[in-house]
Amino acid sequence: MDLQKLLKIVAAVVGLLSIAFLVTIISKGDDVIKAGDGVASVGAFMYVAYFILAAAVVSVVFFTLSNLISNAASLKNTLIAIGAFTLLAIICYFVFASGVETMLKDGTMLSVAQSKLVGAGLYLFYSLAVVAGGTMLFFGVKKSLNK
Repeated sequence: MDLQKLLKIVAAVVGLLSIAFLVTIISKGDDVIKAGDGVASVGAFMYVAYFILAAAVVSVVFFTLSNLISNAASLKNTLIAIGAFTLLAIICYFVFASGVETMLKDGTMLSVAQSKLVGAGLYLFYSLAVVAGGTMLFFGVKKSLNK
């Protein structure tokens, strides 16, 4: 049995377990859960869900890293992309973002550092959107001109 068939079987089993857990949680009803009677059974299902999520994340990270280590060209491209993203994030934080102490709707204060971090995140998002749009536009025009 090859790895692809094994992964399909594991995915099918996890899918069936997920459906069974969902049906069980829905069958308990909101009132039972709010009253606290179904907390024990729902809590147990949550731990199973956490375990499945952790197993999925660990397997993805493991197979991704093993693939990167075995392929030097892919590792180089990945490191270049991570470096470019980090450089853009640093530029957005130190050059574009400015922090202002702000009162939030719930009465708490947003500090200058938190405000600057939020601003940098927004600038980073906008920068990545412009880069993605420009890349799609460039290659779309290039493909149209080559035909």
